[in-house]
Amino acid sequence: MVRETIAITAYATGDFALALREFRTHRRISGSNEQLPLMVDSERGVGRPDRALEVGRSVDRATLPAAVQVGLAIAMSGARLDLGQPELALAELEIPQLDPDLAFSYSPALFSAYAEVLEELGRDSDAAEWRERAERAEVALGGSAESELVEIYEVDVDDDEEPEAPESPAPTAAAAAVASDDGVIDDPGAVLEPDVAAVLAEGDEFEGDADADPASHTDEDEVDGPVRHED
Repeated sequence: MVRETIAITAYATGDFALALREFRTHRRISGSNEQLPLMVDSERGVGRPDRALEVGRSVDRATLPAAVQVGLAIAMSGARLDLGQPELALAELEIPQLDPDLAFSYSPALFSAYAEVLEELGRDSDAAEWRERAERAEVALGGSAESELVEIYEVDVDDDEEPEAPESPAPTAAAAAVASDDGVIDDPGAVLEPDVAAVLAEGDEFEGDADADPASHTDEDEVDGPVRHED
C-alpha cells in the first residue's frame, strides 16, 4: 500500500521516473496489474511510447477489470498518438466498453478520449457526437458513486413542457464488479486519477444499498434495471 501510494503521488506530480520505479515494486510484491494503465502512461511521461506499448501488451486484457481495461486502452491510445499513429490510436479505443447507449463511471472519459482521436483524424462531426455522448453520460451518472450504470436515453419535448422520465423495465440480471480505486480521465494522453468510484461489469454479485433493510429485499429487488435508450 505504501509503494502504491508513493507511485500514485509521484505520477500525479509528474515525477514519472519515480512513479515507474514504485509501480514496478508494487506490482512485483502484490502481483496486481490494476496500476498497469498508470505504468503505461508513466512510460509515455519519460518519453518512451514504444516501451509503453510493450508494457501494455504484456498482460492479457481479458483478465483485467473493466475499468482497468478502459484506462489501459486510453493510455495505449495516447502512446499511439505520441508515435504519430492516429488510426491505430482510434483502434485502441474501440473496445466493448465503448457502448454509446450505456454509461458506466468510466464511460465519459472513454467517450471523450474517442472524440479527441476523431478530432485528430479530422472527423469533426463524429467527434462532436461522441463529445455530446460523453456529456450526456456524465449528466446521467450525476457524478455519484452510486450511479454505477445507467442506460442513456433522449426525450423530445416541447419548449413549454417538462420532460418525464421513462418507465424502467423489469429488473435485469445485472452484475457488479469492484474495479480499481483508480479511474480514467478525459485526455487520451493521460490515464487515471485516484479515488474514482467502483463500476459495474459482468461476473460478480451485486451489492445492494448498504442502508436498506435486508428483510425488505426480494429476489426481484436485487438490481434496478437500467433505462433502455429509445430514439
